[in-house]
Amino acid sequence: MLEFTKKNASVFVYATLILSTFLVFWQVRNFDCLGYDDKEYVFENPHVYIGLTADSVIWAFTAGHAANWHPLTWFSHILDCQFFGKVPGPMHLVNLFLHLTNTLLLFAILKKMTGKLWPSAFVAAAFALHPMHVESVAWIAERKDVLSTLFWLLTILAYVRYVEKHSASRYIAALIVFALGLMSKPMLVTLPFVLLFLDYWPLNRFQISNRESAIHNSKFSILNLFYEKAPFFVLAAISSVITFLVQRAGGAIVGINVLSLKDRLAIALLSYTRYIGKLFWPQNLAAFYPPDVRAIQFWQVASCILLLTLITILVIRLGRNCRYLPVGWFWFIGTLLPVIGLVPVGASAYADRYTYIPYIGLFIMLAWGLPQLFLNWPYRKFALGISAALVLMALGTGAYRQTSFWNNDITLFSHAVEVTHNNSLAYYNLGTACLDHGRYQDAAESLKQAVRIKPDYTDALFNLGCAFDKLGRFREAIESYKQAIKINPDFAKDYSNIGVDYCNLGRIDDAINSWQQAVRIKPDFVEVYSNLGAAFYKLGRYQDAIESLKQAIKINPDFADAHSNLGFVYLAAGDKNSALEEYRILKTLGAKKADQLYNLIYR
Repeated sequence: MLEFTKKNASVFVYATLILSTFLVFWQVRNFDCLGYDDKEYVFENPHVYIGLTADSVIWAFTAGHAANWHPLTWFSHILDCQFFGKVPGPMHLVNLFLHLTNTLLLFAILKKMTGKLWPSAFVAAAFALHPMHVESVAWIAERKDVLSTLFWLLTILAYVRYVEKHSASRYIAALIVFALGLMSKPMLVTLPFVLLFLDYWPLNRFQISNRESAIHNSKFSILNLFYEKAPFFVLAAISSVITFLVQRAGGAIVGINVLSLKDRLAIALLSYTRYIGKLFWPQNLAAFYPPDVRAIQFWQVASCILLLTLITILVIRLGRNCRYLPVGWFWFIGTLLPVIGLVPVGASAYADRYTYIPYIGLFIMLAWGLPQLFLNWPYRKFALGISAALVLMALGTGAYRQTSFWNNDITLFSHAVEVTHNNSLAYYNLGTACLDHGRYQDAAESLKQAVRIKPDYTDALFNLGCAFDKLGRFREAIESYKQAIKINPDFAKDYSNIGVDYCNLGRIDDAINSWQQAVRIKPDFVEVYSNLGAAFYKLGRYQDAIESLKQAIKINPDFADAHSNLGFVYLAAGDKNSALEEYRILKTLGAKKADQLYNLIYR
């Protein structure tokens, strides 16, 4: 009867985990792709959106695109495009199903290792529903999180099977799955250390007590357990070297001249403390948190050191009787190390997605620790059960709301600017999204804010110029482009757009000067050569126009507008034979202006 009840309880847990996860995240099926990485990773990446080909597979395993080397993640995106095309909804659902699989696996593994049903269920449910994990699930570009965690958990499962029965095949299986995980996201480099933590608890393989393991009766010295993990450490080291080289080549690593070691340590300590705070109060979550080293105060760093030191001392002192405490704590501390900011990569050392694996350690501490505090209370089970249900309902409600913000760029970054301060990247992405959706005044206002916060933000200045162009405010657009040029004089697109604006204002000579500067910077700027040809034509400088348009055609022989303009210039210069040749080319290209040119030739 007891065994029957336990089996039914497990079925109930699995069913509840599935239902609650779907209730929170099913909304993602209607979500759009984001301009924030989704386009660079998938929708504007020709190596990915072409689908499964020999070239795309080779690219996935050899490219360091976006300063990342994670070939299996690229391969998964390629398969998405193979099956779904460039439709974002099904890609979101793939993330959801991977997250659900991770949730169910986490429950099964913890239950297998510990024999404890309800603490394992709480950890899995908190993992599934915590609002800090929304970013990993609702963002297509974070496929690497959910996919790599699948291999993380499968590695632990394979390792537990190896502990149950030592065999080369089981050990090799664990190594292979670990290697696949590293090829999904290099953050898994800390997994060998986590396996050592699991040897301490709950596998109880350390030779430091008389208690026997529930899974394996043999005891090993710490040194022997390290030796056992040596191949895992070798794979982790190789992955770390590859990742560092790729990120350095991609310009993602911030140099010591930008952030000192002292600043990095301060950011790391503050980030650890913020993650602990967000575990209990996951409010004001954003897709990006602006770093501000200048705002860090000494008392804040000192408080973080004190808090982290006290927790560490406490879990070590209690660790002999409550082994889950040091395991959970050092799981959290250790798995965050690659992304905590000591080697800063990208614009921020703090992000919700970084907690996807590390929070499991804190969930373990709570799930096993809280029942111990009330061990002798007669109403312990009832009170803890009700409390856990209420906490998980609150987490699920918060996660549902947080997920809704990931619907599109506008909802995501509108929320980000509301809950963060001086967030130039959020304003930039919001402005860019408004620009793409034809909301030009809103775009200009958001991009102004981005420039106010970060005056040297060249991309924001360029897009602000584009917004002014759409509003017909050409003089303001020119000023915005010129500001960008002062910061980056080699940005040809700014000169190109200035030329168009001067042309709109009737200042043809100034337009020509700007376009000539653009092609000096970018000699293959085909559109600018075409614009130069049109401008020279307006000034009656037919030979200059012909030379510019021929240069455009030399760069792109199928550029129909250049052929069309060249035909009109030949006609104006009295060369009907050359104009007729351009007409014939236009006919082969299927250009609409071919008939118009033909009528002018034979009128």
